[in-house]
Amino acid sequence: MINYSIILFGYMGVGKSYIGKKLSKKLMIDFIDLDNYIESHEKKSISNIFLEKGEVYFRNIENKYLESILNKNLKCVISTGGGTPCYSNNIELIKKNKDLKSFYLKTSSNQLSNRLFPEKEKRPLISSINSKKELNIFISKHLFERNVFYNKADYIIDIEKKNISKVLFEIKEKLT
Repeated sequence: MINYSIILFGYMGVGKSYIGKKLSKKLMIDFIDLDNYIESHEKKSISNIFLEKGEVYFRNIENKYLESILNKNLKCVISTGGGTPCYSNNIELIKKNKDLKSFYLKTSSNQLSNRLFPEKEKRPLISSINSKKELNIFISKHLFERNVFYNKADYIIDIEKKNISKVLFEIKEKLT
C-alpha cells in the first residue's frame, strides 16, 4: 500500500481519467476525477457551468474543490482537468503537498487532435472548432502556453503510441 496520493495532469483527451481509474485499481486505492467531483458538488455538468457562469467562475470553484480534496489527506489517484495546474495557485498546491506525487501525461498535438475531434461537442473549449487542422493549431498553441505548468510535475510520462499496460508500468516504476 502506498502512503501518498497521485495526481495526473495533462491536456484534455490525453487519458487522465482512463489511466487514473486503471492505476487506482492496480494500486488498490480510491480514484477521484476532479471534473466529476465538481459536477456532483455543483449538480451541473462542466459544460453547463462554463455556459451559465463562465470560465472564471469555473476556475475559481475548480481551485476550491482541488484544495478541498488535497486537504482531506486521502490516499488516492486524482485526475484533473486539462487546465487545472495552469490556473489559480493550483500548481503551487500540488507542488507543496509532500504526500502527493504528480505526473504529466504527455503526447503530441496530432494524437490529441485525432482523439478530441470526434468528441469536440462535449468539450466547451473546443466545441466551436470546425476542422481537425484548426483543432491541431489550437492544441499546439495551448500546449505551448501550458507546458510551463505541466513540466513542473514530479514525473513526465510520454504516452505517445503506448498501450495502457506500458503507461501503467512506467508510472508504477517511478513510484518504487
